[in-house]
Amino acid sequence: MSKLKKKTFLVTGGTGFIGSNICRMLIKNGYNVIIYDNNSRGNLTKIKDIKNKITFIKGDIRDRRKVFNTLKKVQAVIHLSYINGTKYFYTHPELILDVGVKGVVNIIDGCIKHKIKELYLASSSEVYQTPLKIPTDENEMLKIPDIFNPRYSYGGGKILTELMGINYGKKFFKKLIIFRPHNVYGPNMGNEHVVPEFVNQLKNKKKINNIFLMKGSGNEKRSFIFIDDFVQAFDLIIKKGKHLNIYNIGTSNIVTIKKLALEISKIMKKKITIKNTKIAKGGTNTRCPNINKILKIGFKQRFSLRQGLESTIFNKNV
Repeated sequence: MSKLKKKTFLVTGGTGFIGSNICRMLIKNGYNVIIYDNNSRGNLTKIKDIKNKITFIKGDIRDRRKVFNTLKKVQAVIHLSYINGTKYFYTHPELILDVGVKGVVNIIDGCIKHKIKELYLASSSEVYQTPLKIPTDENEMLKIPDIFNPRYSYGGGKILTELMGINYGKKFFKKLIIFRPHNVYGPNMGNEHVVPEFVNQLKNKKKINNIFLMKGSGNEKRSFIFIDDFVQAFDLIIKKGKHLNIYNIGTSNIVTIKKLALEISKIMKKKITIKNTKIAKGGTNTRCPNINKILKIGFKQRFSLRQGLESTIFNKNV
């Protein structure tokens, strides 16, 4: 095994959906892995298959002393710790900002203190809210349209993450990369996202009641990326990504939310009658990333939406 592959990665938020899958990839590639998480949203069952191959440290990302002590042992950091899920944007904006802001400050300060030169920061498509162009590239204007809308606590925290990453990255890091996931889905992803929400609604629906509730008109458009494809792209970013670059991770396949619901109902063999409800203020009509940057470093989508949904619905790894 090469010296490079013996380095240790710290993955904050590593017991979450995306984090746990990144950890599997890192272990497969021969790296040592430390997970730092308080399990507020993730849990140890997500890493039960690799628990003997990683070091798990339970801690809050806002605990500065504990974060600093953990960073003593690593050479690279993947920072995922955050509070996701649209309902939390509206109900706990102050907590989202507290975790987001203090978390990235602690990680960057700790990396500087321990001379860690490699840092990957998770951002989001929420940083540009309603984009000016579709598909949307990494140079899109970042914005908060309404400071009084609690939804933008999430996007605002991610904008700060990007600002700190780029500006501290110029001075203190040799490889600092920002990545923006776009609607990642797959088995065991939790319940606070559109795909599992639709699946759970259908699972709990009685045969005599085929009313299916959908926020918005159903004509809102998104592009989705299956978790295995996401991990493939992230692996390429580690291997080939450039310092002080931002990378969208997603697909260019746009689908309406209504079509997504119908596809899920078809797979689950459930008939539905869609009933539209009011969309939360601040939602956007269309999101689709321009993925030319990850295509240029070798990304190839392997899973269609149908294949990914089948795996997710029937809880199968592929």
